[in-house]
Amino acid sequence: MTISSGATVQALQAALPLDPLENRILLCHALNLTRVGLITQSERAITPDEAAALNALVARRQHGEPIAYIVGRREFFGLDFAVTDAVLIPRPDTELLVELAIDRLPQQGRALDMGTGSGAIAVALAHTRPDAHVTALDVSDAALPVARANAASNGAAVRFIQSDWFAALHGERFDLIASNPPYIASGDAHLAQGDLRFEPAGALTDHADGLSALRTIIAGAAHHLNPAAWLLLEHGYDQAAAVRALLLDAGYENVQSWHDLSGIERVSGGACILKEPT
Repeated sequence: MTISSGATVQALQAALPLDPLENRILLCHALNLTRVGLITQSERAITPDEAAALNALVARRQHGEPIAYIVGRREFFGLDFAVTDAVLIPRPDTELLVELAIDRLPQQGRALDMGTGSGAIAVALAHTRPDAHVTALDVSDAALPVARANAASNGAAVRFIQSDWFAALHGERFDLIASNPPYIASGDAHLAQGDLRFEPAGALTDHADGLSALRTIIAGAAHHLNPAAWLLLEHGYDQAAAVRALLLDAGYENVQSWHDLSGIERVSGGACILKEPT
């Protein structure tokens, strides 16, 4: 359909060719309205410029572009995050990782978020636990400005480092490490479907068997964790057993997995039992 000027806000909510939630999001974005404004200004007729903007937005969505990239925003853990095509779109499943980290980080503890992307994990953790000292790293020089801006807009104190995993940490140790690394195997059909087609491939897949980044983190984390500190890892829907095995082989204790809202084992972790650093 082609949206014409003169149509009312109320009529467009029913007429746009997307699902109702996406219709509302795009209308709010194009017309600079809140959700309340959609009701209070329901009889307002849109202008030619607004009609053109809506037509362009709907076309992008029908082409498959994720809503979050179109409007440049996504809510995560009750906070508002800016997103660009340089970072993954934060997803509700990852809130489980944040909740587990909050519960296991000691007071005034030092936490590390590896592969921070938009900064969602680090910012949510720092915002909820202002006593904590949160560091976040990413190898992408395009992702880090997005993460820094999200920390600033949400009033979260996070230290950001550009690093290829542990390379730039120089012997630093933490009371908790959390990561949502690339874990989709190369050639997985999901990479060519839905929103994943538009997201940065390097943040989705390890270009290998889906476990290589997880292996790297598990192998290196023990050198950067204090005794009894937790390593928490998000992973694929069918990877929990493999990740638990990697943790056990590396000498972690209390190794376990936790289920997301869909009942899928989404996060696995364990506690470091190495001796005090010398």
